[in-house]
Amino acid sequence: MTALLSPDPFFWQGRRVLLTGHTGFKGSWLTLWLLELGAEVWGLSLPPEGQPNLFQQLGLAGARPERLRHHDNDLLDSAQVRELVEQCRPELVFHLAAQSLVRRGYRDPLLTWQTNVIGTLQLLEALRQRPDPCAVVCVTTDKVYENHGGTAPFLEGDRLGGSDPYSSSKAAMELAVASWRDSFCGSAPHQHPGLTLATARAGNVIGGGDWAEDRILPDAIRALQAEAAIVVRQPAAIRPWQHVLDPLAGYLLLAERLHQGDLNERAFNFGPDPADSRSVAEVVDTLLRHWPGQWQEQAEPQAPAESGELRLNSERARQLLGWRPLWSFELAVARSAGWYRAVHQGASPLECCLADLASYQQSVHRETSEP
Repeated sequence: MTALLSPDPFFWQGRRVLLTGHTGFKGSWLTLWLLELGAEVWGLSLPPEGQPNLFQQLGLAGARPERLRHHDNDLLDSAQVRELVEQCRPELVFHLAAQSLVRRGYRDPLLTWQTNVIGTLQLLEALRQRPDPCAVVCVTTDKVYENHGGTAPFLEGDRLGGSDPYSSSKAAMELAVASWRDSFCGSAPHQHPGLTLATARAGNVIGGGDWAEDRILPDAIRALQAEAAIVVRQPAAIRPWQHVLDPLAGYLLLAERLHQGDLNERAFNFGPDPADSRSVAEVVDTLLRHWPGQWQEQAEPQAPAESGELRLNSERARQLLGWRPLWSFELAVARSAGWYRAVHQGASPLECCLADLASYQQSVHRETSEP
């Protein structure tokens, strides 16, 4: 098929989009991109967490009120979810709301399972009650696969699993979405003919504005800002690193195709090129080329177990959506470091994000212009 590479601005102009988790890191980036594309965005999320946070840094709570309707709602409150779905009447849904941190999952496993599984089902049930067509992209994670320490990249059909509350709850979310699709999406009398569902599994996302706890890049930036050594727990661990704009472009393309109604696959990986699965040490060393400092390994004997290697095969997204990652590992780290350093020196976070979006669109243009 002809490569699409980037979302179609004509498609998104004026579309009613419900975005859960819009106050998070990826949610804030996606909200901004959708607004730039001309969509009407309804956000459902808990208030942004921590200081600083990207949602507030971008001024999204009060931005373009005619096209961004911000709601501090709990996904576990079924009445709130139903009410917002009724008000929004969404044509497309991006479900990003989640408890997304591995270590927090150990501290609060029940809330992790409730949010990631029951919260998802609350949303799907509210959407099922509406008669209108709707395309839904449910975002999970690359950690949904049962990982026994192999080196082969995971395919969408590989066995799901998870040894920690976060990973297992996201794998359970995948099963819940698949069963919902089989049960309630289709042409049978008890089914919804216009409700289309798919899940998206991204790699380890980096980019400016991530301030979450226990993630290597935000932890490194906080150390650099404090002129302290970066503490690295697992320098040899290999992950599929990618800039946040690459998987978000994939989510948008997937939603467009779901809306067309001609896509049968239920899950898509969005990961970097195989060569860009790198070690944590390489992430930090590359970051320090753009923001000088030091790092040190610090073993944690009581730390939760983590897999040593994780890779994704994204051939399905390449073949069926025309998607492929546009920013290399080195460029992803460079753009991320540039964002944090510029903001640290007083630049506007919004202008830095818009500059990254413009640069990404230039990458699309170069890719599509090449013979």
